[in-house]
Amino acid sequence: MVDVTVRGAGIFGLSIAWTCARRGAKVQVVDPFGPGAGSSGGLVGALAPHVPENWNAKKAFQFESLIMAEPFWTQVEATGGVSPGYARLGRLQPITDARGLELARAREKTAAELWQGRADWRVMATDQIGAWCPPSPTGFVILDTLSARMHPRRACAALVAALAVMGIDIVPGAPDKGQVVHATGLAGLQELSTAFGKTVGNGVKGQAALLRFDAGVAPQIFADAVHIVPHADGTLAIGSTSERDYEDPTSTDTALDDVLDRAMRAVPLLHGAEVIERWAGVRPRSKSRAPMLGVHPFHKGQFIANGGFKIGFGMAPKIAEVMADLILEGHDTIPADFLPRASL
Repeated sequence: MVDVTVRGAGIFGLSIAWTCARRGAKVQVVDPFGPGAGSSGGLVGALAPHVPENWNAKKAFQFESLIMAEPFWTQVEATGGVSPGYARLGRLQPITDARGLELARAREKTAAELWQGRADWRVMATDQIGAWCPPSPTGFVILDTLSARMHPRRACAALVAALAVMGIDIVPGAPDKGQVVHATGLAGLQELSTAFGKTVGNGVKGQAALLRFDAGVAPQIFADAVHIVPHADGTLAIGSTSERDYEDPTSTDTALDDVLDRAMRAVPLLHGAEVIERWAGVRPRSKSRAPMLGVHPFHKGQFIANGGFKIGFGMAPKIAEVMADLILEGHDTIPADFLPRASL
């Protein structure tokens, strides 16, 4: 007997399957391409919050998910024995001008309130950080202690291993049984756009690179619109682009070269590091730019979890929780901005 069929083995589908299984549901996961085959098989893994101001449902949801991440991934690793490479090590951001410094200091105060004392947003002098600190024109950087890192592919592998221990394999095909949730990424958004005759969501191409550089236990850096993320395995990820117009979704080109150049300027220590992989993929973005969660718009009696875009891994623990609540218990706590109607 199957209680839940999850269609899609990216980060949303795997996380929902895991949470449902932990609650006692019999789950099957179906994906013709295998786990992490789409944008969830990327390189970067920067789990970072929005700025702590102009608070809304999306920011509150993301905050809760980032707080949930450590126990979520600890349990996944303890069950399956595979590390996702998760660590909450924070993030450094250089402050480029006087206006930016003023905003950063104001956000110290709003973070103290909005982050409930569970994480900090601090303005620090560069000489307080050490050699890993990026150059900053003002001599100051932001250090937030909410950001975390993980290796996306290892995170998917960790979930697959944990599910296997619970008797759940990812299969290329199977009929729908029990409750059905569609977590099919770009293909799912394209299906919706075709069904409704208008753009419900689209794919945004991203390019990233992996360097052979062991930064040790160090925070990630966000500088000049580039994420620089040290991983636990002695590599370092750099990304990414956001391209709406592209011909080849999996090719890398001079746009990635530019990202690498900006990363080298931001962190001079990276000069000379070997690039061991270049990656490109297409991330699903809903029209509303928020994840699309809830009752499926046209698969009657079924559900949808889509539109992770750049924040899918950071949102996954909370999304898995609210989707399991809805699928297994009929309890709907999904923010209104995340419901499919927001993109229709």
